Amino acid sequence: MPLRVMVVANQKGGVGKTTTAINLGTALAAVGERVLLIDSDPQGNASTGLGVPPAQRSVTLYDVLMGGVPIVDAVTSTLLPGLDLLPSDPDLSGVELELGQQERRSFRLRDALEALKATGAYTYVLIDCPPSLNLLTVNAMAASDAVLVPLQCEFFALEGLTQLTRTVDLVRASLNPNLEIQGIVLTMFDSRNRLSEQVAGDVRSHFGETVYRTVIPRNVRVSEAPSFGKPVLLYDLKCAGSQAYLKLAREVVQRERKRRADLAAQGV
Repeated sequence: MPLRVMVVANQKGGVGKTTTAINLGTALAAVGERVLLIDSDPQGNASTGLGVPPAQRSVTLYDVLMGGVPIVDAVTSTLLPGLDLLPSDPDLSGVELELGQQERRSFRLRDALEALKATGAYTYVLIDCPPSLNLLTVNAMAASDAVLVPLQCEFFALEGLTQLTRTVDLVRASLNPNLEIQGIVLTMFDSRNRLSEQVAGDVRSHFGETVYRTVIPRNVRVSEAPSFGKPVLLYDLKCAGSQAYLKLAREVVQRERKRRADLAAQGV
């Protein structure tokens, strides 16, 4: 199966972006996909959440972007077979200044991924990027086929989503005409809270089938798992959060298969 590169993005912080990247990647691996998670946030929370502390990050995304190190030489395995990690480094925060006005500064990650595609090692690449529009986010979007948007069920959700869709339109116009929104996943959903129901209804009325049917509930086990350096599926497989991410992974795969079938029917 051809490699599908997806950036997990939202310019608004605190929406469950890194949590979704970690646990969706884990769930995709659990249902049989071969997944690489790229931690493109200098804070390195995705790396820590997958049990790779700073002391074990000898080669990182910084070396790939700035030193030309091949991605295959920078990845490290995780606790789950089928899920690998390209870890982060605090030095990533200086990439924008270091690259300055260098040629193809926005395509460093895309160029690195081209060599990876030829290996056939993975079926999905997920990129976790900072909650801001900087050069790291631009590189991630320029390198991706699609954007997966985690959206917290709270009052300012639609405002943040509007900002993100504008960013996607800008990237599509200037850097990556094929970039699309793969889907919107509602996170931190609390069925006891009328606001959660209202936000979910508003998002579905605005964006229709772009919104995944699967909803990620607010779940204490999901919040606890990173402090143990584990995805929630390895921390507590039976909890509501784990089961929701497994369901989301299956829906992502089904949506991707349908997309490919539609393209094949069109002769693309």
